[in-house]
Amino acid sequence: MEIIQASIENLDSVTELFNLYRVFYNQEQDIEGASEFLKERLVNRESVIFIVFEENEPVGFTQLYPLFSSVSMKRSWLLNDLYVKANARKKGYGEALLKKAISFAQETGAKGISLETGEDNKSAQGLYEKIGFKRETNYFYYYSN
Repeated sequence: MEIIQASIENLDSVTELFNLYRVFYNQEQDIEGASEFLKERLVNRESVIFIVFEENEPVGFTQLYPLFSSVSMKRSWLLNDLYVKANARKKGYGEALLKKAISFAQETGAKGISLETGEDNKSAQGLYEKIGFKRETNYFYYYSN
């Protein structure tokens, strides 16, 4: 297992995974759109992406977006995306990606990492809690579109 921080040279590998991730969440396949979206994030340094490889084949990724806390005056990271190909699940890749994200947050002096997942995504919840993430009970989150 090898985990690297993606650069523009890894665009094709991460695009394939990102497209599969979006399809998993009931979105239409859109390789061109996925590639453009990720290219913009990488070129503009708007996100940090880690890719995990199994024998030189990309099998999973996570994408972090920067956030800032005014109260603590520190950076934090939003773990927005985490995906492992179906045939590579239950092999520790998701856990390894999470641990890489946590160590990256520590290296950057961040306050921490936040994430969200669906109420019905029990396997992800179990993994997050195993790694040490705690479910938020003190705050309500609101959304507007």
